Amino acid sequence: MATVMTVVGILVFAVGLLISIAWHELGHLSTAKLFGIRVPQYMVGFGPTVWSRKKGETEYGFKAIPLGGYIRMIGMFPPGEDGRITKRSSSPFRTMIEDTREASYEELQEGDEHRLFYTRKPWKRVIVMFAGPFMNLVLAFGLFLTYLMGFGVNMPVPTIGTVAQCVVKAGQPTDTCPAGAPLTPAAQAGLKPGDKVVSFDGDRIRDYEQLQADIRRSAGRTVPVVVDRDGTRVTLTPTIAVNDVQKYDGNNLPVKGQTVQAGFLGFTPTSGVVQLGFGQSVDRMYDMAENGVKSLVALPGKIPGLWNAVVDDAPRDPDSPIGMVGAARVSGEVFSLDIPGSQRIAFFVNLLAGINLSLFLFNMLPLLPLDGGHIAGALWESVRRRFAQLFKRPDPGPFDVARLMPLAYVVASIFIGFTLLVLVADLVNPVKIS
Repeated sequence: MATVMTVVGILVFAVGLLISIAWHELGHLSTAKLFGIRVPQYMVGFGPTVWSRKKGETEYGFKAIPLGGYIRMIGMFPPGEDGRITKRSSSPFRTMIEDTREASYEELQEGDEHRLFYTRKPWKRVIVMFAGPFMNLVLAFGLFLTYLMGFGVNMPVPTIGTVAQCVVKAGQPTDTCPAGAPLTPAAQAGLKPGDKVVSFDGDRIRDYEQLQADIRRSAGRTVPVVVDRDGTRVTLTPTIAVNDVQKYDGNNLPVKGQTVQAGFLGFTPTSGVVQLGFGQSVDRMYDMAENGVKSLVALPGKIPGLWNAVVDDAPRDPDSPIGMVGAARVSGEVFSLDIPGSQRIAFFVNLLAGINLSLFLFNMLPLLPLDGGHIAGALWESVRRRFAQLFKRPDPGPFDVARLMPLAYVVASIFIGFTLLVLVADLVNPVKIS
């Protein structure tokens, strides 16, 4: 049964990924047609065509390798300097440029002269190229809201789980008390497991994060703490101790190996599934996006760890990048766990939301052949033309993005190499969930 559920989890992930890709390309397709650009093909996947059907002037279909997709627009690049579509040279870089230029015109038909992508104003081209990543962002937003507000997240709640008996520094064992260690304020005041903290020093407690912050800034003070104990309100008056406690960053995430002196009460909270409000969900998504940008910037620094995980069989960092194969594997692993079906669905929704957010951030990099590279080219053209108008100079014409194709091939080669490294790591030394 576990094997069957693993396969189901992988298939569900594959379907979700295909929908995300199709949704991305739909953004490009709809805006291109809105601005009168002819689109001969809309394809989900790469490689040999599995199924296709032509409707109007566009062929819609699926290809064999479900790891991407594309739409083909005519006239992605302007003609060469001589006004011709193709021009050959002995230079390999020039050949790359002209091959790319020729490919963008290979389906040119009579009457298409005014339906070419490059003839559209820069702001229209920006919209067409941005629409794809934006669709991923919209999908991520909707999925994250479903996960955070509908299913909820497992997080600490302001209910007492265990009460520490003595004051020890963060990171030290808590199961035994060193000689001379004082009792914790929680033990002295009589806090018990199961007590739900209702208010702290007169402030109504909404969540554990608020309670933790209140305790930390109350060092040395005696404060009233109201708890709900089996339906009865009980008021306790602990004197908050000063102790070395775990340090947290601005996103309330623990900073590994660092402590700070702050107020200490001496208990461990329980965890529970909490459905967040809209505002809390938006704040949490902002933190996710911020962490996503930081992770994208830190990606080159992850390569040595991936290499060691593949070559030397070194332990795989839990924070290591994973590819679509790794994500599918994790999805299958979660579906095989003996947990309620709602938790499996919640995990999948969160996973797919994270992938769509990553697709948005990745595609917005201002590098060809990514969407962000075409956006950067259109914006640069707009700036050039605006300066020409301002200084009464001749119109410089469209910016020839095709000239950057040699660089695009280098970027694409790096991406492919990194993708293959992640793929091998996901196969031979995968990230595993607990």
